[in-house]
Amino acid sequence: MKSKSEAAVDKFLSGYNCAQAILYAFGPDLGLEGETALKVATGLGGGMGGRGEVCGAVTGGILALGLKYGRGEKEEKSVAQQAYQKTEELMAAFERAHGSCMCRALLCGCDLRTPEGMKRFREEDLHHKVCVGCVRTVGEILAGMLDEAADRAFPARKSL
Repeated sequence: MKSKSEAAVDKFLSGYNCAQAILYAFGPDLGLEGETALKVATGLGGGMGGRGEVCGAVTGGILALGLKYGRGEKEEKSVAQQAYQKTEELMAAFERAHGSCMCRALLCGCDLRTPEGMKRFREEDLHHKVCVGCVRTVGEILAGMLDEAADRAFPARKSL
């Protein structure tokens, strides 16, 4: 059986952006239908609409964490603190692996909003050299975080 991380990489390589790939791979287990996941995450690719801000894989991961730990309408405000903590854990682990959460830093200053930046992105094959690794890393981190939550909820599962 394919891991969620590899499923996300496959979706990314099939033409979807990094945020879409992550949310598509993890969303269904968290109650979000795949097609909706793809639509919701569309604008987050390329560091939020190609702006080079926070990596789309990271923001897709944050959305998945929100599905698991987010505050709903009838929940206390304090519930949001767990989502913030999990977001910090994801971002810190990603930064340890890649040095930054910022798309433009990960792409060595490549500006995806310009024709020159897009040309450089293609010529240097940054899609494969950088972005695939980012999607894989977020997928692995997120899988670990969500498995930990499942293990706490169902302690007997470890013995299976």
